[in-house]
Amino acid sequence: MDADTLSASLEHLRDALSGVRLPLDLPASADARDRARRWVAQLDDYVLPRLARLDAPLLAVIGGSTGAGKSTLVNTLLGREVSASGVIRPTTRSPVLVHHPADAAWFASEAILPGLARSTGTAHDPRTLEVVPERSMPRGLAILDAPDIDSVVAENRALAGQLLAAADLWLFVTSAARYADAVPWDYLRSAAERHAVVAVVLDRIPPAAMDEVPAHLGQMMGQRGLGRSPLFAVPETEVDADGLLPDAAVAPIRDWLAGLAADAVSRSEVVLQTLDGAIGALASGAPAVATAIEEQVVSLETLRADAETTFAEAVRSVGVQTADGTLLRGEVLARWHDFVGTGEFFRAVEQKIGWLRDRVVAAVKGEPKQAIEVKAAVESGLEVLIREEGEAAARRVESAWQAHPAGRQVLASGAGDLGRASDDYPGAAARAIRDWQGDVLDLVSTEGAAKKSTARFWALGVNGVGVALMILVFSQTGGLVGAELGVAGGTAILAQRVLEAIFGEDAVRRLAKKAKADLDARVEALLAIELSRYLAALDAVDVRPEQAGEVLAAAAEVDAARHGLRSSGAPVPQARVLPAGTGRPLLPTGRPQGPAELAESVAAESVAAETVAAETVAAEPSATVEGEILDPGEHS
Repeated sequence: MDADTLSASLEHLRDALSGVRLPLDLPASADARDRARRWVAQLDDYVLPRLARLDAPLLAVIGGSTGAGKSTLVNTLLGREVSASGVIRPTTRSPVLVHHPADAAWFASEAILPGLARSTGTAHDPRTLEVVPERSMPRGLAILDAPDIDSVVAENRALAGQLLAAADLWLFVTSAARYADAVPWDYLRSAAERHAVVAVVLDRIPPAAMDEVPAHLGQMMGQRGLGRSPLFAVPETEVDADGLLPDAAVAPIRDWLAGLAADAVSRSEVVLQTLDGAIGALASGAPAVATAIEEQVVSLETLRADAETTFAEAVRSVGVQTADGTLLRGEVLARWHDFVGTGEFFRAVEQKIGWLRDRVVAAVKGEPKQAIEVKAAVESGLEVLIREEGEAAARRVESAWQAHPAGRQVLASGAGDLGRASDDYPGAAARAIRDWQGDVLDLVSTEGAAKKSTARFWALGVNGVGVALMILVFSQTGGLVGAELGVAGGTAILAQRVLEAIFGEDAVRRLAKKAKADLDARVEALLAIELSRYLAALDAVDVRPEQAGEVLAAAAEVDAARHGLRSSGAPVPQARVLPAGTGRPLLPTGRPQGPAELAESVAAESVAAETVAAETVAAEPSATVEGEILDPGEHS
């Protein structure tokens, strides 16, 4: 396993994350969308270009809160103004990157931070990186002044996060007034979780608070996994006419950065530690994005099941009600009675159900016009039933979807009025019923072709025999009870006897079964068209189920490549923070200086920063040294 394999696996992860679509606003969606976007940007801006060029200059990004003094710190480190600062917020309009002229090729190209345009002059566009060559910068090191992490401008906040994610080293600047704010700690917690190399500058400390405030911040850092991160304490002081702090105030910071630049081993360790931590965070965090994708998929499947189940129930309900005698009421029953007669004959049929079939048929006194009226009543009754079930299904689906956050979004997406049946549904229902009735007439006509010369067939005609079969279909399951059984039940039995007299018992069963199956199929097809409106609305939501597996597979590939590179003996260090003071100081160090003496120095406008490791501050806040940094192991 080598770096090329790791790079290829990271490319696969980048492709998987860049294709993620989370269009539904579900509990995990916003965070997962943000993660995927940030990780793609980090892969493009930092991980992939840095992995390709481990020998490139170390990039220290200076970030922090509004008014913490980042730009003033950068300008003082360099000895001249290169980053505009002021009292109007937000102060940093566009990011400024300062590097040694010999390192220009690395930063002028789009190898790193490719999404930002380059400018060699003053820029005010947040998406433009102002690149400043500076001979006072040591080779192998560049510093980037980022926008405020808590800027009132959302674009500035997003850019600050993007730039910090592209850093080999975070130089995090906060002030005595803002160091406990939530926003800075969100960033610092993120850095600790991915083992990024971080140094903290505590700026603008009132002289009287030089004991208390650094100690408290050091304590907080230790509790949050940053106990070995360097902490630079800079007292509050006046700036000179050029807007710069006294040189002594920033000398320890400058020396530490210069020491890193001068020490190839230390620089490499910083780069590799931050890079390895970023890759590890990508591999371990990507499954959360896959989980969010699966949440979207499951939500859509739930909505789909709601719609399919509801319309399947509507089909079943129509099927039951067109077989249990429900339709043998009202107008249908009245017209059928007109056709067969409701006087002595009908009462005789009720009392003498076993009469010969020939006598039954002979007693029928209906006319073709009356048969047509029965057919029209059947058509009307069926249409009312099918339309009501379709409308009820639409209302039930809408109600179920309104109860689900994803469903509410789909309903609001402009997919049409899904709370009612479509405008075409009534007409389609009427056509389906007429077509079914036509097929029933064709069915009895074909079956009775050899019997049309008989008195029985001619007595009823095709319409009469057809409506008799329809009446029989509507009572196949014998669901009638009580008074309904006495009236409608007798009606069904009469229809059955008439048909058996013409076709025979077996043929009647076959014809009724076929007619019912045809009706059920037409109803199912009709409601399937209505269901398709809901399925189309779900299909229009751009959720791709396969993406969850793609993200998981790519993350596993990265993790395997990363651990394979570690086990191969390649120089990927274990997560640790380079102690402050590792580099050789470029300025001479002074004698130990206590807080009271620092206060006197402030009055004399010659202020030296106190610089200690956070662990040391937390343990013994009074142990401070001018111009150098104490490693925790050195102060015991």
